[in-house]
Amino acid sequence: MHSGKFIFSQIMDHLPYHLFNTCVKKYKGNYKIQSFTCRDQFLCMAFAQLTYREGLRDIKVCLNSQQNKLYHMGIHGNVSRSTLAYANETRDFRMYADFAHILINIARQLYINEDFDIELSETVYALDSSTIDLCLSVFPWAPFRKKKAAIKLHTLLDLRGSIPTFISITNGKIHDVNILDELILEAGSIYVMDRGYLDFTRLYQFTRASAFFVTRAKSNTQLKRLYSSTVDKEEGIECDQTVTLAHYYASQSYPDKLRRIKYYDKETNKNLCFLTNNFTFPALTIAKLYKSRWQVELFFKWIKQHLRIKKFYGTSENAVKTQIWIAVSVYVLIAIVKKRLKLQYSLYTILQILSVTIFEKMHIYQVLQNNDYKTQKTNDPIQLNLFDL
Repeated sequence: MHSGKFIFSQIMDHLPYHLFNTCVKKYKGNYKIQSFTCRDQFLCMAFAQLTYREGLRDIKVCLNSQQNKLYHMGIHGNVSRSTLAYANETRDFRMYADFAHILINIARQLYINEDFDIELSETVYALDSSTIDLCLSVFPWAPFRKKKAAIKLHTLLDLRGSIPTFISITNGKIHDVNILDELILEAGSIYVMDRGYLDFTRLYQFTRASAFFVTRAKSNTQLKRLYSSTVDKEEGIECDQTVTLAHYYASQSYPDKLRRIKYYDKETNKNLCFLTNNFTFPALTIAKLYKSRWQVELFFKWIKQHLRIKKFYGTSENAVKTQIWIAVSVYVLIAIVKKRLKLQYSLYTILQILSVTIFEKMHIYQVLQNNDYKTQKTNDPIQLNLFDL
């Protein structure tokens, strides 16, 4: 039996605590706090994410049942429902948001050479949002519909390793296109978006920043063809054209040329029309880039299924955002552990294993190594035969 640290402690050892303390000091998270520090709060909430706890009472009962192990897991404060609720309610969520971005930067460096389906040296991002429905009477600060509340999780996903590089949490009324104003564009990078982000004034900022975008045209987008390039229709490319915006005001918003590619998708039996400011990539590569956008959809589906971001432990805006940012930190932390330990398991499998071994005192390789355990069959039966004479 491994006599070292608990599995939970070994996972949390991959956190840069010196940078966590910097974030806490920036927002005075531990000001006038004698017990149950921000570190205790983070570890309790991380434990809840890893073990799928349903509520604050659930967290308290499970942790207090292992009271003699908490100190060695790094939780030094007394865990109670009211203390944890008060911490989530009052301590600034921005320190956990900043710490999540620190973990994201660490993960991106680890996954910088990750294989990508399309052979490109440029960084490719997928931008999208996901809506989390809430009750308007319980969450009045997040209006969405007349009798409905919701928050939106706007995410920019680095497709090498599926690491979220930018996250913005807004109420449900904020339109997706407004998030383009918050992005810090990287020259030479490629941003893949759906039609919800089609705003030519904002898209022109990509061109001015020497960044590329790939999106879909709307049915009412008026374009004027300048000339066409030859295409291979056997690949599904219907046309590859250089165009400008035909409408006067739209052309003032985006005065440069655009590239229009029409593609027939045999799998879905749909005709798709793409718009991009990239004139060097082959037309089929542009179509493949847009298809890769579905990775961000899979990311939203994954975190909603395997992390606690649909049911919240508090009702205030600060408590909700604290829970989401710590959930993002846990997701990125597991991705960091997976890469550092060179594990072959998927993130889902790692989370499932950790959820039942979190209090075990064995080496982490013992539970996360990629082995297939099979029942060994021997010629000699181990159990005696009762009816042998």
